Amino acid sequence: MEKVIIASLNPVKIEAVKIGFQKMFPDKDFEFEGVSVPSGVSDQPMTNKETLTGAINRAVNANAKIQTANYWVGVEGGIEKVIDEMAASAWIVILHNNKLTKARTGAFFLPPKVTELINQGMELGEADDIVFGDSNSKQKGGAVGLLTDNVIDRTSFYVEAVILAAIPIKNKTLY
Repeated sequence: MEKVIIASLNPVKIEAVKIGFQKMFPDKDFEFEGVSVPSGVSDQPMTNKETLTGAINRAVNANAKIQTANYWVGVEGGIEKVIDEMAASAWIVILHNNKLTKARTGAFFLPPKVTELINQGMELGEADDIVFGDSNSKQKGGAVGLLTDNVIDRTSFYVEAVILAAIPIKNKTLY
């Protein structure tokens, strides 16, 4: 049994890592555990670089907190200004055998009202809750779920990036 530490207590992130690992390594047995650690970046990362840094920091900090595991996974969602709009995406970083592997989700553009609230200092989840009349959306379908009627929810949005971040682990001889 291999142990995977997810650097979050958010059930969406934990479930995404579980699904991604089980799909990528169907012949392995895993034990998953979430842990709360700091990202070392702002609560709402505002650039691609800051978002990646947050995911790296989460994986590294999870390793420092719980050292007896095989994998430590950082998941960090963020936004980035693209011309006059704001795009949302996330980075997944896996620490395994003292090596970091990483991948990014796709990106989607936020509605102007959500962007306006973020520009006023709100986090994306707070802005979504106000605009969509929801509560705690970031621990459910997230912005992507609200905007697609859960055709893509926050869990499925992260799963492919977890799988992509695991490519170098699955293909050790190539990396």
